[in-house]
Amino acid sequence: MTEGGAPLLGTIRAVTHVVPDLAVIRAAYGSVLGYQPVDEGILPADTAAAWGAPAMAGRRYLTLAPACGTPAWLRFVESPAAAGWQALTTHGWNATEIVVQDVDALAARLEGSAFRVIGPPKSLQRFPMIRAMQVLGPAGECLYLTQVGPGSGLDLAQAAAFVGHVFIVVAGGPDLGALFATYAGFANAIDPPVSTRVQVISWANGLPPETEHAHGLVKLPRGTLIELDAYPAVTQPREAAPGELPPGMAMVSFSVDDPRVFAGLRTHAALLPGGGTSACLQGAAGEWIEFVGPP
Repeated sequence: MTEGGAPLLGTIRAVTHVVPDLAVIRAAYGSVLGYQPVDEGILPADTAAAWGAPAMAGRRYLTLAPACGTPAWLRFVESPAAAGWQALTTHGWNATEIVVQDVDALAARLEGSAFRVIGPPKSLQRFPMIRAMQVLGPAGECLYLTQVGPGSGLDLAQAAAFVGHVFIVVAGGPDLGALFATYAGFANAIDPPVSTRVQVISWANGLPPETEHAHGLVKLPRGTLIELDAYPAVTQPREAAPGELPPGMAMVSFSVDDPRVFAGLRTHAALLPGGGTSACLQGAAGEWIEFVGPP
């Protein structure tokens, strides 16, 4: 918390994806990315209700951790309604960015796997010491895999394993101002929107590769970020089955240590390693946001 001011939104604790088949996820993320299970079971009814998704009670879930052990998890919940989902074409959370040690070597490892490269390794124009690629996972989920080299001058997380932890999460929607308004009550610094080419968004939506898209940042502690993107008019709200979370990348969990964040929200026990108190709200683009505080 900031001294006498607004609360601070902390680091990314987890990214929750709704997927059609947990067995496929377990195999792909374990064999290719080195992510291993740290928790699994049946989604409790009180958790499903607190998520605003009572129909998901009784569904199987799986939580994976990176090889480095950083407490930023990938949590997957199984639902047949998620079959066929494709990232980058609907509003809400759309991309999970993971810091890696050698993006070119990782690209070679992905060949013939359940991950499909949609943007091959490339150095960023403004920061050539940062090299990234984009892939689609086995459930249509989009991962940005990023190598952060020295000399960028940016305060970004470093990979503590060949494939490290989630350090940026990306949401998109038609109204960038409304997306940022969700975080207006926090003390986190903001990088205002700029417009650049984001070729994977253009590719997914049938737009020319030179199309520019506006995006800005919410800065989180320890070199982590939220990226908010203005999505083109051809994108649509993401439809969810009645009583369920949205398919695909549905929710992101953030650490908080200020009790004011939980005022007016329904609290429950966090379904994450280490526990804690949890509460959820829905952002402007339909994305679910989970706050996780101390027990």
